[in-house]
Amino acid sequence: MRSPSSEQPGADESGVRYSIVIPVYGNEATLGALIERLTEVSARLDGPTEAVFVVDGSPDGSLAVLRRLLPEARMRSQVVVHSRNFGSFPAIRTGLATARGEYLGVMAADLQEPPELMESFFSRLASGECDVAVGRRESRSDPAVSSIASRTFWWLYRRVVNPAIPRGGVDVFGCTREVAGQLLRLDEAHSSLVAQLYWIGYRRAEVPYERRPRPSGRSGWTFRKRVRYLLDSVFAFTDIPISVLTTVGFVGGALTTVAALIVFVGWLMGRIVDPGYTPLMLVLLFSTFTLLSGLGIVGSYVWRTFENSKARPVSIAMSVEGFDGVG
Repeated sequence: MRSPSSEQPGADESGVRYSIVIPVYGNEATLGALIERLTEVSARLDGPTEAVFVVDGSPDGSLAVLRRLLPEARMRSQVVVHSRNFGSFPAIRTGLATARGEYLGVMAADLQEPPELMESFFSRLASGECDVAVGRRESRSDPAVSSIASRTFWWLYRRVVNPAIPRGGVDVFGCTREVAGQLLRLDEAHSSLVAQLYWIGYRRAEVPYERRPRPSGRSGWTFRKRVRYLLDSVFAFTDIPISVLTTVGFVGGALTTVAALIVFVGWLMGRIVDPGYTPLMLVLLFSTFTLLSGLGIVGSYVWRTFENSKARPVSIAMSVEGFDGVG
C-alpha cells in the first residue's frame, strides 16, 4: 500500500485528470447515495476522475461501507484511513496529498453540498478562468437555530479574519494542483484551511449553489468547535488580540489618569476620608484586568507557536487502498 505524501505525482503519471476529496466521519448512511451521484458526475466529466475518501477515525461503519461499495463502483477511488480522528481539515489535507488529479475538488460526505457542483468547479478550473473555485451559498435549508449560529459565525469570521470570504462561508471548493501544493506547504497546526486558501492568493471564482437539508444524522460542527476554529483563525491570521490589548491599555491608562486627578483634587479639597484608598483600588483593579487579559492573549500565541515548533504531522494515515472500479 502507498503512503500519502506532500509530493504529489503528476497527472500524466496516474492518468487521473480530476480528483474529488471527501473527508468521512459518521457518514455511513449517506455514502451509498454519495457514491452513486459521484459516479454520475464522473461519467459526465471530460477526463478520468477519482474520488479520494479519507476516513477520519469514524466510529461507525463508514469504512466497511466504502470497502464494500467502491470495488463495484464505475469510477476510480482511493480510501485513506487515519489512525484516529484528527478533524475535517487535516483529513482534507491528507486527501489533497493523496489525490492524483490535475484539478482537485473538496466536499463533505453528508450531501448538503451537491456533488454536481464539482462539474462547475472543474469546468472553470480547466478553462483557465481561475485557480480556485469556491462555493457560495445562495440559500440554505438548515434548522433555524443552526442557520442563525452559522450566519453569526461567518459574519464574525468575515469581520475579524477575512472580509473576502463569502457571507455563508466556504464549505466546498476546487483548485489546481499548484494551489493544492501551496496549501500543503503551509504545515501549520491549529490554523484555518479556509483562511490559508485565501491567504495564498491566486485567481478565485465563486460558484453559487443551494445548500440542501441533511439527509440523515447530525452535524458535528458544534458550538465549541466553531469557537475553537474562530479563535485559531484569529490568532493565526490577525493581530487583532494584540491591538485590542494595546487599545484597552491606552484607554484604561487615560481613564485611570483622569480618575487619579479627580481623587487628587478631592483630597486637596478635603472630601476624601480615607486618603489613598480609592486610587489604590483603581490601580489594582485596572492592573489586574490588564495583566490577566494580556497573559491570556500572549499565552494563546505562545501555545500555538509551541505547537508548531513540535513539527508534528497534522494527521497520520495508516493505509491507502485503491480501487479501479468496474466497467
